[in-house]
Amino acid sequence: MKMKSYSLILGLLLLAQGLPAQQDENSQYLQKFQEGSRFYSEMRMYEAAAQFRNAQETAKTSNDWAQATYWVILSELALGDYGSALRDMDELDRITPKSSFARDMIYHRARAYYNQGYFEDALIFFKRYNDGITSDDNESLDRKAAAFFWMGECLFSMGQFNEAEKFYSWVVARYPNSPKIEVSGYRIDLIKQKKIEAEILALLRWSHEESLRNSEDYQRKIRTYENTLNAYQRRIAELTQGGSPREELPAAAEPADDGDALRKRAIQLENEVKQILEQYNQKYGGSK
Repeated sequence: MKMKSYSLILGLLLLAQGLPAQQDENSQYLQKFQEGSRFYSEMRMYEAAAQFRNAQETAKTSNDWAQATYWVILSELALGDYGSALRDMDELDRITPKSSFARDMIYHRARAYYNQGYFEDALIFFKRYNDGITSDDNESLDRKAAAFFWMGECLFSMGQFNEAEKFYSWVVARYPNSPKIEVSGYRIDLIKQKKIEAEILALLRWSHEESLRNSEDYQRKIRTYENTLNAYQRRIAELTQGGSPREELPAAAEPADDGDALRKRAIQLENEVKQILEQYNQKYGGSK
């Protein structure tokens, strides 16, 4: 009986000796974590990340370690250090796959992918995050609205404006109290503007191409008339000088053999060329 009493007393003494050390370790973690939280609230992200990392290293439970790691990741995301944030996300998923932070990590991973330009990967994770929200309380509705908005952002960044507009419109129609409703409405207006700009550019492109075609037609007509006119003038000169013709006139405009008829036709052609040149200058502001 005495041996049992001595064993019980010895056990209590050892436990009493261990409590201060355990309490000291817990207080260290809590102190470092609170310090990191203060830096984070002051937007001093480098200091915050360092303190959360220190808290992570002093954590004695998986929950404390996961909590510290989560805030390390948030600090890294705020700093734009997406590579480090993704590595810490992988570590968090590996060591504590069922932590209370697992769902939010899907969202933050999607944001990291988006900010790195991996829009298709981000779209997949935003959808996975959205599918994982099953509640219909106000916080859950805001989360779903944010997921839909960011899916729209991914599509918008990939140039798929019609598809993106559907997601923005869904946010506006289904989540009127969401913080994302204003920016969603702005995106819808921006997409409409882009559609108008695209139509105007297409019209200008068509008009320019049509103008070039018309210009080429005018140039072709001018060259044809000039060639014909030159042929007539050479023939008139030959007839006037009594020489023999050295080339045939264009078959489509072959005149009579009479010299006066040739002169009249040459004058007519010259007037037509002048008229075409005047029209060309008025329409295009240039010379032939």
